[in-house]
Amino acid sequence: MSAVREGLPEGRYGRSADERADRKLKIVGSVLGVAMLALVGWFGYDYVAGQSLSAEMIKFDVSAEDRVQAHLEVRKDRDARGSCTLRALAEDGREVGHKDVRFDQADDRIDEVVTVRTTAQATSVELLGCSAQ
Repeated sequence: MSAVREGLPEGRYGRSADERADRKLKIVGSVLGVAMLALVGWFGYDYVAGQSLSAEMIKFDVSAEDRVQAHLEVRKDRDARGSCTLRALAEDGREVGHKDVRFDQADDRIDEVVTVRTTAQATSVELLGCSAQ
């Protein structure tokens, strides 16, 4: 007779070590995935909600060879202070004027026409950006 060794019945004595390790890895991976999504969501919300000053240029007018006027609409928190940067460009694309404009008024919406002095005839004006201080 040959000795046949009987194995343990399947599933009777709990999970194997490999199954336990796989389950732990799945739990750790899920927790880290949820934490990463929460972190990305937080940074996204903070970026959008944290913008306390924004502006857009409504129009511009080349009023003379040495100046341009830009109509800005600024939206900000009532108590926020900040500045916006404009630059005037010549037809060939070189910068011929540059101006930083401060907005310290206690309003949440400001319409202002700003004059930018130029060194040559400008053909366009760009709003480079705004920052709160």
